[in-house]
Amino acid sequence: MTSMLASVQNRQEAEIVLQAGADIIDLKNPSRGALGAVDIRHIVDAVGFVAGRRSVSAACGEFSGDPVTARAKIEEVAATGVDFIKIGFLPSPHIAADAETLADIASRKRLIAVLFADHRYEESVMTSFAKAGFYGIMLDTNDKSKGRLLDHMLPDEISDFVGEGQRQGLTVGLAGSLEAPDIPRLLPGKPDYLGFRGALCEGLSRNADIDAQATARIRALIPNERPAEKPPGVDLKLLAARGYFPGSADEDLGTDQIFVRDFVLPVHIGAYSFEHGKPQKVRFDVTADVLRVTRDPKDMHDIVSYDLIMDGIRSIVGRGHIDLVETLVEQTAAFVLENPRVARVVVRAEKLELGPGGVGVQIERKKESARSSNPLRVVAAKTDGGRKVV
Repeated sequence: MTSMLASVQNRQEAEIVLQAGADIIDLKNPSRGALGAVDIRHIVDAVGFVAGRRSVSAACGEFSGDPVTARAKIEEVAATGVDFIKIGFLPSPHIAADAETLADIASRKRLIAVLFADHRYEESVMTSFAKAGFYGIMLDTNDKSKGRLLDHMLPDEISDFVGEGQRQGLTVGLAGSLEAPDIPRLLPGKPDYLGFRGALCEGLSRNADIDAQATARIRALIPNERPAEKPPGVDLKLLAARGYFPGSADEDLGTDQIFVRDFVLPVHIGAYSFEHGKPQKVRFDVTADVLRVTRDPKDMHDIVSYDLIMDGIRSIVGRGHIDLVETLVEQTAAFVLENPRVARVVVRAEKLELGPGGVGVQIERKKESARSSNPLRVVAAKTDGGRKVV
């Protein structure tokens, strides 16, 4: 289950996010950078207020290359009683040695190494922190003016990062100017927690004060309990929006259609030998019938985002060569139908470089409970947008 980390500057903000249901309360000063440390007195005050009701973490800046200075700061933060201590690491040829200098502290305290998606690291970087005994690793962005986490990495790349860290026994968190629409795109990768600051603040400004309503909106998008543990009177429609879909949910609201049109990607595809070794352009059109959870959608938890469809297609084509268009559309349809709110999907894929027009395949698929016979249709597409179905 993915937890919610909320970054705060002081006890007053800690109180707001605690009431909103944040799982981890993180102390940092955003005016001092991505991992700016707050004054020790604010950490002590917040730890005393939380009093064990939630986990508390604190940032202590970036590793400067001076292990003596880093150790002193980490020990100072650790003495406040926080549960986790975050320290940033920029790319360095000495990163493994730097991590090792903190191994004795890592054996006593839960250290989180923070890496930055707007930088590039050696492939072995996670192994270095796992060997040094770090408790976890976090992916963030260093320069907040240059975009969100998803501006630097694709969802499947982020999922690979999460999976690799977890395989090495590390707790893995994601942050980096995350906003509400990013949540459904990142949850499928099963990170241990998602971290927020700007999305919780007035005007989405990370240097502004925490806003209770904004925090509640983010909390509502991250499931924090299994459905069976919900108290009586639970809103089943809200659970569906969070990724749960009990059979007793109200189906009288009908369906909406979401679609992706003319989405063109380079794809390694084709059964002929001349089609191997180089990508060719493929155009995707996907339409999904989505069960509604409200007559008045106002927030991300009321919808299924078309970003999820595009993310899924990118992930599928990124796995390597596919011989048949039929395989490609079947895998795309199966991915879209994994969403508990999708009842039916139509997927069309056209290869655009085999002649003056396009050739491809279109299929329709439904959930098992509603599946009917839908023969696969081969489609020839003209460049002027005309269609001929055989």
